Amino acid sequence: MDIFLKSFSMLSHGLIGYIVPFLFVLTIVVFFHELGHFIVARLCGVRVLTFSLGFGPELFGFNDRHGTRWKVSAIPLGGYVKFFGDESEASTPSAETLKAMSEEERKGSFHHMSVGRRAAIVAAGPVANFILAIVIFGCLFTFFGKPITSARVDSIQANSAAATAGFQTGDVITAIDGEKIENFTDMQRIVSTNAGNTLHFTVKRGQGTVTLTATPELREIKDTFNNVHKVGILGITRSTAPGEASTERVNPAVGLWLGVKETWFVAKSTLVYIGDVFAHRASADQVGGPIRIAQISGQVATFGLSALIHLAAVLSVSIGLLNLFPVPMLDGGHLLFYLIEAVRGRPLSEKSQEMGFRVGLALVLMLMVFATYNDILHLTGS
Repeated sequence: MDIFLKSFSMLSHGLIGYIVPFLFVLTIVVFFHELGHFIVARLCGVRVLTFSLGFGPELFGFNDRHGTRWKVSAIPLGGYVKFFGDESEASTPSAETLKAMSEEERKGSFHHMSVGRRAAIVAAGPVANFILAIVIFGCLFTFFGKPITSARVDSIQANSAAATAGFQTGDVITAIDGEKIENFTDMQRIVSTNAGNTLHFTVKRGQGTVTLTATPELREIKDTFNNVHKVGILGITRSTAPGEASTERVNPAVGLWLGVKETWFVAKSTLVYIGDVFAHRASADQVGGPIRIAQISGQVATFGLSALIHLAAVLSVSIGLLNLFPVPMLDGGHLLFYLIEAVRGRPLSEKSQEMGFRVGLALVLMLMVFATYNDILHLTGS
């Protein structure tokens, strides 16, 4: 009981300052996700009944000229688009309702569309998240520049992975496992996500090149706000000599390409972490829920609007990936059903789909409970 009382006390004093940044970030991500569904649905001729930011009772809204109700609801932890023919916000159909539709009504019914169109509408949400992330990252690189820090080794920690591998002061890391390294941040990212994995470093030493093999160690580090992160550590520090660090401005085309690369990095890192958790190579205590997101949003907001927008891009990638998991209730679950339908030549029975949605709901709720439990432990330092 003490842990929950302590958590409540901390929430009442600290989380209030995180609400506005949290809602700002989450609203951007959810809006574009649902907008992806909405736009493709309209292009496919589907009638859209509701576009909602949040769940539960409506706070305010309006009807557009196509009859769609745009609204903001009381529980701001997601959103949904409800199509003509849907029985619920999860886009589950009612067989009786669908059978009773006239031929004209079927033309605007989501569930009477071809499998390909339904799949396109469902996939459009996660795709919109990835596009949003690419655009945000691209704009940040274009308007704020790309930080460039030389991957030159300034010092080496004793008894570290770098010391064991034979790194020397003045070495410049140019590639890791064949992947080109342009700056120190590139090197840090690869190392931090590869704790326990053997990496091959191409290093410029003097006028020559050597290859070193090192295995980053898993360590706990604290960021500026004393949040604990478990990452891979090599045991080197970067050079701080004049001219070793700069910010490079790029044109919009290059910025978008860098945005694509950044989005791919976030997605790949997330998938690698999830794989490591299932393979018992990493702990699941880094999985966070709304409370953790709210806390991080408030902390990041202290660095300014650009940092908060950057967080929105990272969260957008995560939301896009999460929704592609083949779990009923999520977009990926719907896509799985459509794939089965395409292979079988007919959809699964209503009973099978209902059972699938129940299992999916249970899995989603279990994940939310687990993430919230992690958030509480994180807040209380337990």
